[in-house]
Amino acid sequence: MTALHTNPLFDRLAGAERILVAGAGGGFDVYAGLPIALSLIHQGKEVHLANLSFSHLAGLPIEDWAAPDLAAITPRTAPHQAYFPERTLAQWLEAHGYPATVYAFPQTGVQPLRAAYRALVDLHRIDAIVLVDGGTDILMRGDEAGLGTPEEDLTSVAALAALDDVPERLVVSVGFGVDAYHGVSHALVLENIAALEREGAYLGAFSIPRATREGALFLDAVAHAQEYTPDRPSIVNGSIAAAVRGSFGDVRFTTRTSGSELFINPLMSLCFAFDLPGLAARCLYLYRIEDTHLMRQVHSRIAEFRDELVPRPPRRIPH
Repeated sequence: MTALHTNPLFDRLAGAERILVAGAGGGFDVYAGLPIALSLIHQGKEVHLANLSFSHLAGLPIEDWAAPDLAAITPRTAPHQAYFPERTLAQWLEAHGYPATVYAFPQTGVQPLRAAYRALVDLHRIDAIVLVDGGTDILMRGDEAGLGTPEEDLTSVAALAALDDVPERLVVSVGFGVDAYHGVSHALVLENIAALEREGAYLGAFSIPRATREGALFLDAVAHAQEYTPDRPSIVNGSIAAAVRGSFGDVRFTTRTSGSELFINPLMSLCFAFDLPGLAARCLYLYRIEDTHLMRQVHSRIAEFRDELVPRPPRRIPH
């Protein structure tokens, strides 16, 4: 049990020396973990960054691969590729004097992803992992009316759930509300968080204030990513950054959101933290994707599971 004036997430990481902060769902998810990663670095921890990647990794030369399905991305990786969030982040890290390697996992099923995580854990003797989701669909247990886009997120959860020898495995969800546009009922998200609290797996929430060093650096990193990926900027991290700046309502930061009404609000800057094994235990279909090798198998297994149930109906938050 921790004291009220301390943070349970960072308390859990206090004894760790080598920490991996990884994006769970692809794209720019690793950016959502940047404030936590920077805070740990500023505390003197050795921190490594990784991301389940939507980048085109197949054409990378052999020297860029640290292990099968584990690419080591530097500021100079694949300069011809316009969309490469991991390289863009590596460039930002280098410009600010931080270690500038970001590991990238291709989209695979659970078994290859677990092997790649195992290789990374062994390579750096990792003793704690923080898996970060930009959004809340990682908190869906499977019987909700809408799951958002859970395939990559829950593949990451399943891959890490079996790495029992890593002393600390945690999940952080940042960007409450952004998945409403993917059909997620956030009243059901809150119901799931309440259930995780009852089971001892919820570690509380904290905000990313822009007045902190880490908050200011996060805003700078997101602005840098938007500048260098103008055709496909991250809507999720753009929303989180807008919330950190204190914006509210239908805020425009990219033409990708044209035709939809955004609801930027302070809840989007909250980091909700969880025990990963406890979160994994509540997922109703995790065992069905355990033996997958391809992402399309994960898609089909979840679809089969969904065909067999009557989902919990969406609810509205009444205030």
